[in-house]
Amino acid sequence: MTSKAEYELSPELGDKLNKLRDYLKELGSLAVCFSGGVDSSFLLTVAREALGDRVVAVTGVDASVPEREVEEAKAFCKERGVRHTIRAVNPLKEEGYRNNSPNRCYYCKRGIFTEAKRVADENGIKYIAEGSNMDDIGDYRPGLKAAAELSVKSPLREAGLYKSDIRLISKAMGLSTWSKPAYACLASRFAYGEKITEEKLRMIDRAEQFLIERGFFEERVRIHGNIARIEVPPVDIPRLVADEIRNVVYEEFKRIGFLFVTLDMKGYRTGSMNATLPQTSR
Repeated sequence: MTSKAEYELSPELGDKLNKLRDYLKELGSLAVCFSGGVDSSFLLTVAREALGDRVVAVTGVDASVPEREVEEAKAFCKERGVRHTIRAVNPLKEEGYRNNSPNRCYYCKRGIFTEAKRVADENGIKYIAEGSNMDDIGDYRPGLKAAAELSVKSPLREAGLYKSDIRLISKAMGLSTWSKPAYACLASRFAYGEKITEEKLRMIDRAEQFLIERGFFEERVRIHGNIARIEVPPVDIPRLVADEIRNVVYEEFKRIGFLFVTLDMKGYRTGSMNATLPQTSR
């Protein structure tokens, strides 16, 4: 990994990175809610630089988290010598989560933050932090309500960092996650109001893994009853609809348990299920 002295950043990005480091140093010790994604990987790396052994990573795991994401999180921490704790959470026990209410993320995040607080207390760590950035402020993010209730810090927002900033600084730091596609838990693939079950989460996981293994690294499989709605970037649509790929995807998705398999012509975009919410719910 590139040393701090070798980072080549614009003055603006350098100022934001220094602001983040200073903020983390003021906290003194930190438990980072760590998913292994772009944002939390960057936050954990800078926290490790700023606080050394006074940092612990906490990964919450349930049926909505693919095993590949957990393994990547483990490897990232091992490579950097960061203490890493994996805790099982069970958001399905919450009715609001099972019924996929518009504030579903609130219940999931509250469970993860609660476990992170337990880990922090066990390790004599004062604060917990999550990896939301400035772009998250404009979208519908009920998980931020849970963060506020449990006094979870949001260092990336404190430093004024946007996703594009985080990717650029991560690249300069030599982090392999700088170009990692955006990821959200598998529960985000359900239309609001459709009941979330472990069986359907496993179906989505298998379907998305199948696409990834065929080179579609930026994808989503949205579920609408017994219908799978596939999203890939527009540039990948011609390859997906080519007969040799289309047929094998269709047959595999049928084996997984989907009755119908469709392609979203608009292409991949994050948070597409939020479009089904009434404006007043956002």
